[in-house]
Amino acid sequence: MKKNLKCIWYIAFILSSSGILFTSCTSNKNQDSAKADQSTIEKAEAQKNLTIASMKIDPKGEKPSWAPDITGEMQAVIEKHESFNVPPLNTLSAQEARKQPTPSDAVISLMTENNIPMPSMNVDTMGKDIAVQGGKIHLRIYTPTRGDGPFPVIVYYHGGGWVIANLDTYDVSAKSLANKTGAVLVSVAYRQAPEYKFPTAHNDAYAAYEWVMNNAATIKADPKQIIVAGESAGGNLAASVSMMARNKGVSMPIHQLLVYPIAGNDLNTESYQKYADAKPLNKALMSWFFDNYLPNKTAGNNPMISLVKANLSGLPSTTIIAAQLDPLQSEGKMLADKLKSAGVPVTYKMYDGVTHEFFGMAAIVPKAATAQEYAANEIKKAINKVVSQK
Repeated sequence: MKKNLKCIWYIAFILSSSGILFTSCTSNKNQDSAKADQSTIEKAEAQKNLTIASMKIDPKGEKPSWAPDITGEMQAVIEKHESFNVPPLNTLSAQEARKQPTPSDAVISLMTENNIPMPSMNVDTMGKDIAVQGGKIHLRIYTPTRGDGPFPVIVYYHGGGWVIANLDTYDVSAKSLANKTGAVLVSVAYRQAPEYKFPTAHNDAYAAYEWVMNNAATIKADPKQIIVAGESAGGNLAASVSMMARNKGVSMPIHQLLVYPIAGNDLNTESYQKYADAKPLNKALMSWFFDNYLPNKTAGNNPMISLVKANLSGLPSTTIIAAQLDPLQSEGKMLADKLKSAGVPVTYKMYDGVTHEFFGMAAIVPKAATAQEYAANEIKKAINKVVSQK
């Protein structure tokens, strides 16, 4: 071996089921070679994560009547969650509902039982409290461990019907998006109902976006490369933030990722009827979310709640991810169609055989891993477009 060549063996992973070993060498004098090594490591980590995600978990029972098309892995998660004997959340107070085990807990339990490690995440995490009207909210900031920035930044809003769940519930989704996109991600703990009714969560969501715009440099972020993203109620908040930014005449996000967003207040759409008894989200629970968050029934017609009734013109390019076995499936597709009609570039992808909340379950549900890769690639396309225009 040449004197100026220093060989470093990177053991990316050794799995008994695959026997795969990745190696790489770097040259002290060749910067391109060093970059190639970094790329090799990243590819090895990605392959490791995909291999973990492909470890098949079989369900124990028959397919549920409401989901004859459910995948085995998704069914296993639903079965595990049911094994916790969680009462129907719509029969509880909001405070009691927040204490119950979540689908995320079911995934962690299955990972533990099957000796599945948590995928590698190349991010550091810190917390930050910011002032908002009438109080303060908490942000969790995920920063890439590679590179010095400034990085693109994703402002992310978790799900839970504006009532339940928290930053921890959606921690894996947040970390995965930050890791796969190479962006800083700011996850927002907006205030929840019924303690704080509409439009508090929406106003908090916008306040967090505004804070990121004004303080990007302090978190190694580029204020000209802001993406908004969210799941379920968080997807609704992300789209609403884009509308508020447009209406206020401030800098817009360059892209929005909406994962099975709440986009309407009609509980009688085709998918609401077909998946009225679905899990973990069903018609009764969505009605409970609306009852807790909205001050009155007519508030459901507000364009910030019913996105499909809003003026959607001038919004940023949009990626919508939908789940087949989800009461919100119809309104997600309707939102995609309405955005296209308004002249907004849209990519829409529905994943068969999975339920609401599947997106963060990549360690168990292969289609979640695929959806995360798709979402990250769409975000990176938007980032690259901005960079190419500089």
